[in-house]
Amino acid sequence: MRFTSTPRGARLARRLVSHRLNDWGHPYTTPVNETLTLITAELTANAVRHGHVPGRDFHLQLALAEGTFRIEVTDTRAEKRPPPIPPAPDSTSESGRGLLLIAALADDWGVAPRPAAPGKTVWAALRAPTGGHPRMHKVAPRPADPASAYGHNTESGPAPSSQRRDDLRLQPETASYGDRRR
Repeated sequence: MRFTSTPRGARLARRLVSHRLNDWGHPYTTPVNETLTLITAELTANAVRHGHVPGRDFHLQLALAEGTFRIEVTDTRAEKRPPPIPPAPDSTSESGRGLLLIAALADDWGVAPRPAAPGKTVWAALRAPTGGHPRMHKVAPRPADPASAYGHNTESGPAPSSQRRDDLRLQPETASYGDRRR
C-alpha cells in the first residue's frame, strides 16, 4: 500500500499493519503484533525522515510466508541508505536508535535497491510461532454486483490471481480489511 511521506502517513501505515495482524489471528496485545508494529513504526519513520522526496510517497508491503512475516518499506531516495550495521547512538541524543531496535527485534533485516525506479527498500523479517490458521473473513458482495442484486452466487471467493492487485501485496491473500478485499 502507498502512504504519503509524512508523519501521518507513517502512523497510518503502522496502524494498518497492527489491524492486519489482528485480522490474521495475531491479536493486538500479542508479541508478534506488538513487535511487528514497532518494527513498522521505525521503518516508516525512517522513510519519512531520511527517504522523503517532496511529492513522492513511500510503499509498505506486509507478507506472511512459511511462518515468517516480512515487512518492506520502499522510498524514492536512493542515496541515503542505512548502514549494514547500525551505529552506536550518542548517549545524549534523542534519536538514532531505530535501526538498533530493528536489528534487536527482527530475525533478519536489510536494504535492497528499488527495482525499476530510483530508491530503496528496507525490510525486516520475523518468524512467527505457528499455531492454527489466520481467521478468515467472508467478504460481502458489492451492491453494484449484478449477481448479488438478483440473489445469484452471493458468496465471494478469492479473486483469480490475474485479478488481484499486486501493488498491495498484503497477504495471506484470503484476508480482508474491513468489508473490502485487499
